[in-house]
Amino acid sequence: QAQLKESGGGLVQPGGSLKLACQAPESIFRSDSMGWYRQAPGKERELVATIMWRGSTNYANSVKGRFTISREKAKNMVFLQMNSLKPEDTAIYYCKASGKNDYWGQGTQVTVSS
Repeated sequence: QAQLKESGGGLVQPGGSLKLACQAPESIFRSDSMGWYRQAPGKERELVATIMWRGSTNYANSVKGRFTISREKAKNMVFLQMNSLKPEDTAIYYCKASGKNDYWGQGTQVTVSS
């Protein structure tokens, strides 16, 4: 059973925007880092962005300048703002908490197509 729950995926045209959200239990939200990963059909799962507990962030080169990871500690939530979306961003997006243990969400589909 997934401990993390993603939402916000959907169908968007190229150049559009979406904001993904990940809800975590407080104990998991306090992991060393939270991140977003994605897996396109026929491809390996890849890192999109991470945010450390102290706030530092890291992005895949392919999304730098277009995606922003953030979190709201009061709500135990992590977000991924995705702008200037491209067809190659189409994938299932997963939320992950990394620390003593790793936890994954069930994923949310993002489709970028005209």
